[in-house]
Amino acid sequence: MSEQLFKQQDELAKLIQRYAGQDGVHATAIPSLFLINKSNVTAPNQGVYKPSLCIIVQGAKEVLLAQERFIYNPGNYLVASVDLPVTSQIIEASSDVPYLALKLEFTPSQILEVLNNFEVNIDSKRKAKRAMFVSGIELPILDAVIRLVRLLDNPRDIPVLAPLFTKEILYRVLQGRHGATLEQIAIEGSDTNRINDAIEQIKHNYDRPIRIEELAEIANMSVSSLHRHFKEVTAMSPIQFQKHLRLQEARRLLLSESTDAADVAFQVGYESPSQFSREYSRMFGFPPREDIKRLRGRYDDRINA
Repeated sequence: MSEQLFKQQDELAKLIQRYAGQDGVHATAIPSLFLINKSNVTAPNQGVYKPSLCIIVQGAKEVLLAQERFIYNPGNYLVASVDLPVTSQIIEASSDVPYLALKLEFTPSQILEVLNNFEVNIDSKRKAKRAMFVSGIELPILDAVIRLVRLLDNPRDIPVLAPLFTKEILYRVLQGRHGATLEQIAIEGSDTNRINDAIEQIKHNYDRPIRIEELAEIANMSVSSLHRHFKEVTAMSPIQFQKHLRLQEARRLLLSESTDAADVAFQVGYESPSQFSREYSRMFGFPPREDIKRLRGRYDDRINA
């Protein structure tokens, strides 16, 4: 890694520490920008990654998408181009050298605006690609990211300059070796764009029985093509995708509400509480009641530390 790259990462680390001094994920005055500061490694955490660019300047993180493992650190960055249910874990962090990172969320329309403005050659016939990738960090990307984060020092500049710097960051990523993966989400009629339509349908109806024929119609694909392209993009089948969403929402409900597992099972679309308990245990490692007790105990320990 070059000396200039080290200097940029050091500057970005100082900016993150200034605006995210306490442990946690911190929203900023730039609506799509989040800063992360963690002084300890974490247990595996299930959640949905929105379309976003994630950059680490200290520490390391592991992300599991179905059975695929993505590990990234200050030498690279991670991009998710569609909503993806993942398991993530900070694997390098300490009180002396905390995990410092940022997440910049974006939309397909922002990608399309960059493609249109810079007249990038668009090919809607490109095959679907995995909607998550790790790529080597580059000076132009870091430079644009630093200018974006510096805007937090001058909030009046954010409405005008933040969209410009965000556009530059997306442009730099599109110019990289995995740019085609990001490009595909924005192109009308591309396989990834059509699979994203099916993903949106599942997200908004995760608690209802899924009809593959309906998803195929929404994506304008045959059933066999839908299955093939859906797995190429998300690393899982539509049914597996829905199951991840259901179980993650069930865990959230159990943590936030005083309700029992059977009620939550029905709320998220399960007809059988026993099936819900089995699948919950398979994903999170513990039955619902034991898992929630364990999570609440861990939270109480942090509060009392």
